[in-house]
Amino acid sequence: VQLVESGGGLVQPGGSLRLSCAASGFTFSTYYMSWYRQAPGKERELVAYISSSAGAITRYTDSVKGRFTISRDNAKNAVYLQMNSLKPEDTAVYYCTRYPLPDRPDYWGQGTQVTVSS
Repeated sequence: VQLVESGGGLVQPGGSLRLSCAASGFTFSTYYMSWYRQAPGKERELVAYISSSAGAITRYTDSVKGRFTISRDNAKNAVYLQMNSLKPEDTAVYYCTRYPLPDRPDYWGQGTQVTVSS
């Protein structure tokens, strides 16, 4: 199993970024996927997850609802996180994970840094 994130960077408050995660080594369409983040000095937190197959079910942590959107493309074995109206408190390393609910994530990417600053 391999998960490779991309798309992080430096953005001003109010800006947007789209994170991508390329998955390989497993039957991608059959797994829930998720994005976690870890800010400096804080615990890792679940940002969003998306159900398997068509991704009909999505859930978000309260602090990103209405601003972030998780999606997937099973043909490309990819999951995305569109982040709009970014705030400085969104600054963190963002991780893509395989999320075999009801269990905890079992595979993690290497992470991509998102910094929101003027």
